[in-house]
Amino acid sequence: MRKRTHETFGKGKWLGAVAFFGILIFAGSQASHSQQQRKKAPPVPGPMLQDGFLDLDTPAFSLKLVRSSQTVAALRPKGTADFDFTPGDLLVERSQDGYYHLGDLDLRLRQAGSSEWKGYSTALARKAVTPLAATSGVLAAADLAPTLPEDIPLKVTRSWEIRNGALTLRFTLQNKTKQRVEIGALGIPMIFNNVLTDRSLEQAHAVCSFYDPYIGEDAGYLQVTRLNGHGPALLVIPDGQTPFEAYNPILDRRRNSPETLFHDPTPRGITFEGFYDWMVHSKAYAENEWKSATPWNPATELTLAPGESKTYGVRFVTSDSIRDIEKTLAENGRPVAIGVPGYILPTDLEARLFLNYLQPVKNVSVEPAGAVTVRAEGTSGAWKRYELQGRIWGRARLTLTYADGLVQTIQYFVTKPETQAVADMGHFLTTKQWFTDTADPFHRAPSIMSYDRDTNQIVMQDSRAWIAGLGDEGGSGSWLATIMKQLVEPNKEELDKFQQFVDGVLWGGLQYNEGEKKYGVRKSLFYYQPDQMPAGFYSPQLDWRSWTSWNKGQAEHVDRSFNYPHVVAAYWVLYRLARNNDGLVTNHPWEWYLNNAYETSLAMVRLAPGYAVFGQMEGDIFLKVLADLRREGMSAQADNLEAVMRRRADRWKTEAYPFGSEMPWDSTGQEEVYAWMKYFGYKEKADVTLNAILGYDPAIPHWGYNGSARRYWDFIFAGKYRRLERQLHHYGSSLNAIPLLSEYREHPEDLYLLRVGYGGTMGLLANIDQDGFLAPAFHGFPDMLKPDALSGDNGPSFFGHAFDTATYIVNDHELGWLAFGGNLNVNGATVAVTPLDSARSRVYIAPLGLWLTLDAGRFQKVELNAKTGAVRLGFAPEDNFAHLARLRVVQPAGIPGIRKYRPSTHLREEREAYVVPLEKTTAWVELNSKQ
Repeated sequence: MRKRTHETFGKGKWLGAVAFFGILIFAGSQASHSQQQRKKAPPVPGPMLQDGFLDLDTPAFSLKLVRSSQTVAALRPKGTADFDFTPGDLLVERSQDGYYHLGDLDLRLRQAGSSEWKGYSTALARKAVTPLAATSGVLAAADLAPTLPEDIPLKVTRSWEIRNGALTLRFTLQNKTKQRVEIGALGIPMIFNNVLTDRSLEQAHAVCSFYDPYIGEDAGYLQVTRLNGHGPALLVIPDGQTPFEAYNPILDRRRNSPETLFHDPTPRGITFEGFYDWMVHSKAYAENEWKSATPWNPATELTLAPGESKTYGVRFVTSDSIRDIEKTLAENGRPVAIGVPGYILPTDLEARLFLNYLQPVKNVSVEPAGAVTVRAEGTSGAWKRYELQGRIWGRARLTLTYADGLVQTIQYFVTKPETQAVADMGHFLTTKQWFTDTADPFHRAPSIMSYDRDTNQIVMQDSRAWIAGLGDEGGSGSWLATIMKQLVEPNKEELDKFQQFVDGVLWGGLQYNEGEKKYGVRKSLFYYQPDQMPAGFYSPQLDWRSWTSWNKGQAEHVDRSFNYPHVVAAYWVLYRLARNNDGLVTNHPWEWYLNNAYETSLAMVRLAPGYAVFGQMEGDIFLKVLADLRREGMSAQADNLEAVMRRRADRWKTEAYPFGSEMPWDSTGQEEVYAWMKYFGYKEKADVTLNAILGYDPAIPHWGYNGSARRYWDFIFAGKYRRLERQLHHYGSSLNAIPLLSEYREHPEDLYLLRVGYGGTMGLLANIDQDGFLAPAFHGFPDMLKPDALSGDNGPSFFGHAFDTATYIVNDHELGWLAFGGNLNVNGATVAVTPLDSARSRVYIAPLGLWLTLDAGRFQKVELNAKTGAVRLGFAPEDNFAHLARLRVVQPAGIPGIRKYRPSTHLREEREAYVVPLEKTTAWVELNSKQ
């Protein structure tokens, strides 16, 4: 959910949005005040800046340290003009006590005999550190005692060095007492410039970065990528034994809260996610703040005997591009892991894991025991190859121990087979979440309503009106997920219920079916209007005082464009099913659904022009409607829709970063913007959009982060636990996968695009629980690490999955033959693949650049003759509703030397698709490129 008075953020004018949202979402409560202070007077330098700076040169960076603290004032990679990975341009206003800088240290300690952990941080109270003599290779060193409390039992020294040609930050901790000292938490703050506050889109993409962790113990690293997606990228890697055990947020200080330790005053909110600690040890947190969660890695501590010391460190290296991150890791002697198809394992899938490290693997273990079976398969060049099979549903940790003692962990999530998980979801949505009370005063029956998994009840009331009102992403999520499920796995009983919802609630209820607002989509059916309801009707346990509790008039507004694609998607899926199947959809003819999809698309621009100027989440649906209008010969409507959409695209073409939003920064509009930029031939802006996606969507060997596009505020608007927090596999993941996979199909040599995109497409599966409940996202903070309990905005997430799920067949020059979404067998020249994705109606054969899709029917087997290029397609037997398959053959890559593919026997063509008669058993069709 997003809410604000319309402003043209797409033109780079944020106009106080940070202050607005800081107040509204109670997640950056100091934002308004601090911003006003900045406008009134320039910031006052803190005492830490009085002694000036040290300018230092390293092979990869120009490094500037604050002389008094020896923390980083700027970290500029060479060859990039004035770009700085740290928030150096905010140094003056962040120079007071409590603000974190790169080079700080967080500790929790206790001495023998004590049961309480005591916290220490070099950021809490700034005092000049004591410089130490710089020896060979040392750029600067200091004793940190002056900036730490006198009672700390450790002597802490820090050095900035050049080690193995790389800038290195090292801390040495020595027990200065006569008692043992336990280090229960050791965090190295990672302070990079993800502060978007008060910046236009152009400014943010020029100076800001996002960063994501690989929480992989000794093999862990942090990647820092620029918002524009350009190189260089920064990698923070361990120096010596400095495992990446956990990733802890450094929260901001709350108004009127006495908490200052381990808190940074910079207000967190829509424009600032917050900073994080690289946790080397985390037992003190696991025993306290995180005790209700299951950590990614076992929590550890370290005990230092009297006089004993221990050194920890991290190195800073650059990668020329985001795609070269793994290459850079290998060049720096770090282990590299690549999972195929990723790190989410349906139990019927034979997955692969490739490892590249100079040392052999000494031991492999899995927790829980038996959750995943692992079998060594030899090598592919420099890569050690393993076959993995998921066995036990849920999270699983693979621990690899190498011959040199290095420990690497890889986090997996085991799911049911995709078709079963999706079937369970459809059943849950249309039974547990099916609401039929016709006495409901808001006329929400019959419908698929929001659901609370903690209470196992439909959400009848919520102070965020849309949650209980079937509107917005947060309230439409469940009914949108229901209809998108029918796209990949149609079910007659579920479709009958959904048609009841369309005719009884959507058309004429949530969507106006007459008058000047016809085809307009309301913001919510539920509203807060106590003067129209019996006394005590609204729950006294909810706070109805904020802007989120819309009254009847506000709920009836049709000016929120983001509601329209949900409705268009529903009509389009029903059109497609009615057009290509017999008896699945019966309430209206296919023409009615396609026309409603068309009219709703136009209504979005006509009735919600303020927000329609932005890219819409699920906006790819408009291209589907346009394509089908043309195929059906509805040329006048197609021309009209294309003209309307071109006006939007022409606006984006003129913008430096054409994916503005009602938010100051967002990661949802890129999906539609990319699609129209490609459609209208605006390649430059399509590339800008794609690069921006790569800047916030990582490839990391961890199921939660791999392909998980950055989102961190939508729990506020659509979650049960309303926190600003890194959301793992929120709908940004699957939606941003759409452009990545589309681009891959045009450039099949770029495996990186496929890996990231496929990770985003599969991420949705981890949010479906064993009974079929679909959560909106997974809470990424270490005190929770679980899915949210409110169904919320889960629908756009499943939209992205359903829109793009497919099986990809690849022959990589390093890794060999691979299948993403299916099981592969190579026998001589024959490459046979069994599709196992949830739809089984799309296959991409990368060596041929061949994209095969079905409007009806299912692929059962795909065979490729690698020598001749011939392709055999096996179709699943007919069922009660599908007697014909409709096959589309497209070659988006245009690979030189590969001619147009077509069936080797004559098949009737209909609406640009080949019509394939289905049989009682597998029906086979051969494709070849012979003219």
